Parts: sequence; structure tokens; C-alpha cells
Amino acid sequence: MNQNVENNDNEELENEEVAQDMVEETPVEAAEESAEDAAEEPRELTLEEQLEAAQTEAAKNLEGQQRAMADLANARKRFERQTQLSYTNATIEVVGKLLPVMDDFDRALENVPAEVAENSWFEGLGGVMRKMNRILEGINAERIPAVGEVFDPNVHEALSTEPSDEYESGVVTRELQGGYRIGDRVVRPALVYVAE
Repeated sequence: MNQNVENNDNEELENEEVAQDMVEETPVEAAEESAEDAAEEPRELTLEEQLEAAQTEAAKNLEGQQRAMADLANARKRFERQTQLSYTNATIEVVGKLLPVMDDFDRALENVPAEVAENSWFEGLGGVMRKMNRILEGINAERIPAVGEVFDPNVHEALSTEPSDEYESGVVTRELQGGYRIGDRVVRPALVYVAE
């Protein structure tokens, strides 16, 4: 009998251990199976969610494209401005170097002796001067008006003042050297005398 009691006790202990093992293993196994299922099968998005995701991505792409196009347009405008500025600066530099030669031509033509003025080759020199003036006009270099104009320190450089019966005070009376500008940029101011 003692043996039967012992056997029953042993069986009961074994049954309890098996039951405990089952209870302990069941939540762990269930969790492992859930994790495996979740890892294996991602949740499928609904059509509305897919549409919303696609629209969000399309909006990002559109914004990126618009920024890139704006940057390109700004770069193109900047390049055009820089090109125009470089052209204007180069033109001003060339005209600035050409003006002293034209001044010498003007003085030579004004002070030519009478016997030389009668020669036909002298008329050719006048033609050269006219051609140079046409070239200046072609690159939009214009002579700054001086005599009879109100003195403007932006385009005139006063050498001195002088009394004048013909002009009011502050008006240019004589021009010693012509001034030129290209557009709104002064290549060389006109050297002038101003009425007192």
C-alpha cells in the first residue's frame, strides 16, 4: 500500500510537472508563433493607403522638380547677366583705349595747315574718322553732350569756371575733351569749363 501511495504521488507529481510545462510553454510558443507570422507576412496596405502613399511621394517628387527647375532658371539668368556685364566691361575698356587716338585725330583735323587740307588724301583721313565714329555708334558708345548743358558731375569733369555773357551760372561753356558713355555707364567724363 505504501508503494501504491508512493506510485500515486509520483504520478501526481509527474502530471503536475507536465501541466506546468504546458502552461509555461504555451504563452512562449504562442508569442514565438505570432512574431514569426508578423515577420513572414507584412500587413497589406489598403488601396486608400497605397493611393495616399503614392500621392505623398508624387508631391515630394514634384516639389523637388520645381526646385530644380527654379534653380536652373536662376542660374541661367545669373549667367546671362554675368555675360552681359562682361561684354559691357570689355567694350568700355576697348572704347577707353580708343578715345585718346580719336582725340588726337580730332586735334589733327582741327589744326591742319591750309595747303595740306587741299590734298585729296586728307579727305581720306576725314573718312577714317567718320568710320571710327560709326563703330562707336555701333557699340552704343555715345558722346556726352556738354556745351550749353547744365553741369552734371556724373558726366562732366570741371576744369575751371569762367565768366560768360552767353550762358547762365552752372552751365558748361566750353568742352576741352569729349566724354563718352555706353548705356548708363560713363566711359570717360567730358572735360569742361563752367560759367560762373
